[in-house]
Amino acid sequence: MSTPVHPYAFAPAMREPQGSPIRELFPYMSLPDMISFAGGYPSPASFDATALQDAAAKVMATHPAQCLQYGPTEGMPALRQALAALMAERGAPLPPEQVVVTSGSQQGFDLLVQAFVAPGTPVWVETPTYPAAVQALRLAGAAVRAIPSDQDGLCVQALATMLADCPEAERPRLLYLVPTFANPSGRTLALARRRAVLALAAQHRIVVVEDDPYGSLRFDGEPLPSLLSLAAQDPALTPWVIYLGSFSKTMAPGLRLGWMAGPAEILRRAVIAKQVCDLCTSPWLQLAMASCLVDGLLPRQTARIIDLYRHKRDLMVQALADAFGPALRCETPQGGMFLWCEIDGVADAASLLPHAIAARVMYVPGASFGVDGQRSPALRLSFATASDAQIVEGVARLRRAVMSSQGG
Repeated sequence: MSTPVHPYAFAPAMREPQGSPIRELFPYMSLPDMISFAGGYPSPASFDATALQDAAAKVMATHPAQCLQYGPTEGMPALRQALAALMAERGAPLPPEQVVVTSGSQQGFDLLVQAFVAPGTPVWVETPTYPAAVQALRLAGAAVRAIPSDQDGLCVQALATMLADCPEAERPRLLYLVPTFANPSGRTLALARRRAVLALAAQHRIVVVEDDPYGSLRFDGEPLPSLLSLAAQDPALTPWVIYLGSFSKTMAPGLRLGWMAGPAEILRRAVIAKQVCDLCTSPWLQLAMASCLVDGLLPRQTARIIDLYRHKRDLMVQALADAFGPALRCETPQGGMFLWCEIDGVADAASLLPHAIAARVMYVPGASFGVDGQRSPALRLSFATASDAQIVEGVARLRRAVMSSQGG
C-alpha cells in the first residue's frame, strides 16, 4: 500500500485542488523586464489615493467608534443607502434592505454558492468565463456545464435548446453571467438576448447571477440596462436575478468592497453565510466609501478611468493590427479591460506561452477560461495596467514570440 504524501484527511474537494490558472502565472510576472498583459489589475494611474485617504480620515474623525467597532453583517446603513441610490440611478430601484455589502464581489458569489450549491448541484456558465467562478463552484461540488457565446454574448438559442433537452433534475439552479464587457472576452450581451435570458430563467426557475464589475467602464456606444434593471420592470422576472457589484475596477481593488442586490430571501441566506465567514466587511472602509459616494467621487473617478482605458484599448488594438495584420482576429470591446484575440498559426495559446515568457511578455491562454480544459487558440490581453510604452513594446515581443513558436 502506498504511503500518502501527507498525513492530513482533507475534504474530497481539497485533496487535489486546482488553483486559479491566472494566479499561477503570477511568479512569471516578477521576472526582470517582464511586460504583463495577463493580470486583470486596474491601472495604478486610476487610483485616487488622496480622495480615499481624505474620506477615511474624515469618517474616522467624525465616527471613530463606528469605524473601529464590529458592524452589521449586512453592511453599514450609510453605505447600503448610498448603494440603493446608485442602483436606482442605474434603473434598478431597491430599498437599502435589499442591498448587502460584501468583501468584494468575489465574496458575494461565494456566498451564493453556499446558499445554492451542494455536491452535484447543476450550475451553468457562459464560456469563456471568469475562472474564479468555476473554481468556487467546483470546490463546492457543483456540476458545471458550459453554454457557448459569440460576439453578442451568451447564445440564447443554445441555452433554450439545452434546457429543452435537459431532464428536470439536471436543470441548473444558477446561471452565472458577466453580461457587460465580460471577462475574458470583453463581449456584451445584446439587449434582445438579455430579455430572452430572463424569460427562460423565469420559465425554468433559474436564478441568474449577474456579475457586473466592468459595466460602468463604457467607452463607446449606448449603455444597456442591467439584467437586474430589466427584471425590476416585470414582477414575474424580479425573483430570478441577483446582482453582484464591485468597486475594485472603479475605485480600488485593495478596498475589497462589493455588494449584492436582489431578492430578500436570497440575501437573507447570504447574510447568514457571511456571518460565519467574516462577521462583517470593514466598517471604516464602508463609511469611507459611503462618504465618497455622497460626495460624488464615483462618477468623476469613472469618467477619468474611461478616458484612460479608452486610450489604452485603442493603442493596443492598433499595435496588434500593425504587428500581425490580417493574421489577427481581435474583438474590439466597447468597454472593460480586455481584448480577446486569435492569431493565425496559433492553434493553442498555452503552447505559445513559453515562447512569450522567454520574450518577456505575458498573457492568459484562452483555455484558462473554459470549463472542459480543452485547448484554445485565444489569448486574453489586458490593456489596463501596462503603460503606453509597455503596450507597444509588449506587442512587439508577442510578435517575436509567435515567430519563434513557428520556427521563425
